Amino acid sequence: MCCFLRKYQLLCLIVFVLNSIVLNAQSYRKDSLQIKSYTLIEYRQGEVKSVKLIKVLCDYCTDIQKEVVGVEATRRAKLESYYPKNRIKNGDKKLAIYIRVAKKDFAAIKEEE
Repeated sequence: MCCFLRKYQLLCLIVFVLNSIVLNAQSYRKDSLQIKSYTLIEYRQGEVKSVKLIKVLCDYCTDIQKEVVGVEATRRAKLESYYPKNRIKNGDKKLAIYIRVAKKDFAAIKEEE
């Protein structure tokens, strides 16, 4: 009887710990925003010719915030242009860049920046 209770307590403890880990792992959804932007990387002879921002998809952003997000998306696209899976000999590669930012940090982007 004592052994059964001990196993039951251990099982309850494991379930409680795993449940709290899963709930804490998903907490970023509550206090952050995810913004999608499209970029275009032009390759000529296997080298990057240019990286351009196509569009920032954000319904609630001001023009200043879209500009800041666009600069960050272009920077990330330049970094991703060196990844082997994104490289091509000649042509254009379109990339979707997802940027996750905290709501309070995003609200802090004002015109003075």
